[in-house]
Amino acid sequence: MKRIYTRTGDDGTTGIHGGERVPKDDIRIEANGALDELNAQIGIVRSLIGADDEWQSVLYKIQTELMAVMSLVATPSVRREKNPNSLAEDMDAFCEEWMDRMTDAIGDNGCFILPGGTPLAAQLQMARTVCRRAERRLWTLHREDPLPQELLRFVNRLSDLFFILARFELDRQGWPEEKWKAFSYKNRKY
Repeated sequence: MKRIYTRTGDDGTTGIHGGERVPKDDIRIEANGALDELNAQIGIVRSLIGADDEWQSVLYKIQTELMAVMSLVATPSVRREKNPNSLAEDMDAFCEEWMDRMTDAIGDNGCFILPGGTPLAAQLQMARTVCRRAERRLWTLHREDPLPQELLRFVNRLSDLFFILARFELDRQGWPEEKWKAFSYKNRKY
């Protein structure tokens, strides 16, 4: 790419996979914007951990899969089979395995916690919130143009993974969790 600017977006539109142009505030673009922000947030998290930290490979894999997710989101469902990018079908299980491993090590606190603690834990909580926003935008898009179920499951598990990573970071730094309230709503029947 010779130049980063194309001037084609000066009219308030942007291109999606397949060449169609849509408004810059189209739900597809909103969803991808949130995913792009999430990917950048993961980059911040990776910059805060050591190069030899085992989380580097986990977060790298997540970032590369998010690029495939963004490509799929940018592609209308009628053209998706022509998109050469694909999401690994087991990314939800990948996230679950890491969550289970860390939860086994630190235990389940059964509570909401206040975001914060160490700088890394706070950035992981920020990744969690950006991921939840991306998930909301994806479900809005899904109602207009269906997305692959494995994509939706992955993003749902990913926000949970960031929560557990933040808790694990607090634990490995010896920083206490600031608990708010118990998850009583999960046990209550209405």
